[in-house]
Amino acid sequence: MREGVRVGDQTVEITRGDKVFFPDSGITKRDLVEYYQKIADRMLPYLEGRPITMVRFPDGIKGEGFFHKDTPRYYPKWIKRVRVKKEDGFLNQIVCDDADTLIYLANQACIAPHIWLSRADHLNKPDLMVFDLDPPDGRFPDVRFAAKALRQQLTDLDLVPFVQTTGSRGLHIVVPLTSDAEFDEVREFARAVADSVAQGQADRLTTEQYKKKRRNRIFIDTARNSYAQTFVCPYGVRPLPGAPVATPIDWEEVDRTEPKTYSIGNIFKRLRRKKDPWAEIWNKARPLDVSGRKMGAKQKQLSAN
Repeated sequence: MREGVRVGDQTVEITRGDKVFFPDSGITKRDLVEYYQKIADRMLPYLEGRPITMVRFPDGIKGEGFFHKDTPRYYPKWIKRVRVKKEDGFLNQIVCDDADTLIYLANQACIAPHIWLSRADHLNKPDLMVFDLDPPDGRFPDVRFAAKALRQQLTDLDLVPFVQTTGSRGLHIVVPLTSDAEFDEVREFARAVADSVAQGQADRLTTEQYKKKRRNRIFIDTARNSYAQTFVCPYGVRPLPGAPVATPIDWEEVDRTEPKTYSIGNIFKRLRRKKDPWAEIWNKARPLDVSGRKMGAKQKQLSAN
């Protein structure tokens, strides 16, 4: 069965809308499309201008999923693309600037759009820095501890951190930047921050790359701060039972919110009563140079001690 959804300038054809994508809860492709249609106004500010990677599950979350970067030739011409350099050539990646595109992607079984940390007009200069906190054994209280420790460190460096549940197991700490620095510099800075925080709480936190050496400590992952790396877009659905949603939260909510607290089923109840905690994120962007100098001074002090 085919049906059309009129969003903006386009009518997007929905195919097999009754196909079940989330068997545990009976959520169908049509439900997913309707979710993205309804959430578009909240979600698009975080998608606009950024290349995305599609996380697609054509047969639902019980089937095989895959990351899809290059734009298929059959996708309509009205979908915006950006030419992205890779090691052995180029890709044409989608830039989702409108609800039409978001709905089209949902019909293509893109359950979770993942976004770049930079925008199409300055691909190698990120305007976001991300710290990924993912517990090895589901111990979320330690993730909360790590998040608050990172927040304090970043605030001391005159940066403004924001936080979201991943909809999976952990939290993302996201810092807006002014796009003055390239990825290598941002990644080096993020790693220095993570190392400093971990050194101060070595029994609970680590930046150790090898899992065997982490000893069940919370790993502060900074690897996403690299060219072409991505993280799940705010309000993106995760391909997990119950259709949990990656959700921006206030810092005071960290102690009472779980990674999967919000889902397709309850997110709109939250949005009706609460302003978007990330609404001011673009007004809080800071340059990295001053923070970098402060971080360098802090590292020298730690070395001296």
